[in-house]
Amino acid sequence: MSGFDKDRLARIRGWMQGYVDARKYAGCSALISQSGKEAFYHESGLRDVEAGLPWQRDTVARIYSMTKPITSVAMMILVERGLTHLDAPVSDFIEGFKDTRCLVPDASDITQTEPCAAPTLHELLTHTSGLSYSFNPGIVPQAMHAGKLDFGPGRRALEQGSDALAELPLAFHPGARWEYSVGIDIIGRVIEVISDKTLEAFFNDEIFGPLGMSETGFTVPPASQDRFAALYTPLAGDSFDLNAAEKSAQTLHSADGSQSSPYYSSAMHSGGGGLVGTIDDYLKFTEMLRTGGKGILSPSTLQFMMCNHLAGDIASMGPSSFAEQPMHGMGFGIGGAVALDPSRAGVPGSMGDFSWGGMASTFFWIDPVHDVSVIFFTQLSPSSSYPSRAHLKALVHGALT
Repeated sequence: MSGFDKDRLARIRGWMQGYVDARKYAGCSALISQSGKEAFYHESGLRDVEAGLPWQRDTVARIYSMTKPITSVAMMILVERGLTHLDAPVSDFIEGFKDTRCLVPDASDITQTEPCAAPTLHELLTHTSGLSYSFNPGIVPQAMHAGKLDFGPGRRALEQGSDALAELPLAFHPGARWEYSVGIDIIGRVIEVISDKTLEAFFNDEIFGPLGMSETGFTVPPASQDRFAALYTPLAGDSFDLNAAEKSAQTLHSADGSQSSPYYSSAMHSGGGGLVGTIDDYLKFTEMLRTGGKGILSPSTLQFMMCNHLAGDIASMGPSSFAEQPMHGMGFGIGGAVALDPSRAGVPGSMGDFSWGGMASTFFWIDPVHDVSVIFFTQLSPSSSYPSRAHLKALVHGALT
């Protein structure tokens, strides 16, 4: 197994400072571990530009869709215990999905629907369910945007949000294609139904507590509020409204403050994107994945999760949606993307890399070939603003010996 050249790793510091100096990111941090030992850490810039507060190692950040792998692990805990199975229809747990309908092909209106099967838990986990996101193009996303069905902080509680979403038709027949969606939010509600616990309580009891992730949760506790980062966007309007996106005159336009935020008192437990936490807490989670479960899941279950569950790569599934990763050469497992062919993805990497990111430009990957975990934290939405993920992967692979 190769190691790292320290001088080449040091290039990451200059790259991070370049993003900060160019006002692309207010602040950021990068953490690299190999075989369980820290190989690199660096922080740069500010967590709050207006207050002049520095980005620090214990800065609390919105991880958005990096919540999805955690929720997926929670679901697989229940599967391992024989409490459900992945081919179970979601209608077994949420009444509103019992009479599911989907748009007819080439529909031009939300009323043009036909009966279809309810999505399975597996389809929800792999984004092949027919659900969508409000920032995707299409009729169903437009209806989600109008109904504020995005499971964001400050919205209605998870049960009510799931029931409201079930009233909309699916965008397509389950299994027909891949489309990034709120499916893992619905999985979060299924976890609540099966476990008879809130999603927050299940996470605390089964994942955060055992792993010592004391800084991660759906709200920022009072003791951590002085370390919470502000969120920025280069867009003039809503940082999540990608269909109406226009560049702002400022590259760091405030999207959510550090002093006043819905994350201080959110009732929504979004399994698809609701967590906040620190970079070291997330390393505890990725190290659990890398090392075979640490008693949370079995090594066999994790291997099953981190292999491709699609018929081909994501691009072959005809996506028209936003995604947190390249689509060519990338498959999708349970909770994250799987590198099938790094040359087709156009980004240096290893076969079997398991990765995902969040809308605020955070991301992680686990490299099984080099026994490496990499985590990057910042707070800029949307994550498609700059190619930082491709840059960092190239820098890390360029430092391997």
